[in-house]
Amino acid sequence: MNDRTCILTRKSGDANELIRFVAGPDGHLVPDIKANLPGRGAWISASRSVLEDAIRRKAFTHSLKTDIIVDQGLVELVDRLLVKAALGRLALARKAGAVVTGATKVEQAIRSGEACLVLHSKEAAFDGKRKIEQAIYSVRRPDKPDIPVVTLFNSDEMGVAFGDNPVVHAALLNSKLAQGFMKTVQKLVAYRDGKH
Repeated sequence: MNDRTCILTRKSGDANELIRFVAGPDGHLVPDIKANLPGRGAWISASRSVLEDAIRRKAFTHSLKTDIIVDQGLVELVDRLLVKAALGRLALARKAGAVVTGATKVEQAIRSGEACLVLHSKEAAFDGKRKIEQAIYSVRRPDKPDIPVVTLFNSDEMGVAFGDNPVVHAALLNSKLAQGFMKTVQKLVAYRDGKH
């Protein structure tokens, strides 16, 4: 996809680094997380602080060339939508059979070379995380990329992706699905200005 330009910072970037907004039929600003809604769009760097600044400076009204109504809570809504998008990608991977859950299965997937991404819930115990980190360390090779580890969701949020089963540790086994999930996660982390 072509590079887009942030309406506030004027920095160009890939659509994975920005968030698109459109004016709804009622004049309200609508976040277009999937970038597929009809109409003229305005792109903003995936950053909570940039979005807050753009709202304060009325950048959307200028860019979309129409009066825009910004609902209170829009900034939090974007965060929730990004979490939902990431968990949706995770749910797709689960349905495709490309995820294992539980510390023992995650450790086995790492040691067998199947795991390409590891997730811990925020509530994961130190001991469980340490054992999985040891497994990752044991398979580390200079000619292979490290296995990324994500600790961004609580167990309830992860449960949404796993059919309401509480999940503390999980591993993605398909690199293509893992890449799609990571792009969404990276956008969420960027939106939170690097704060997990």
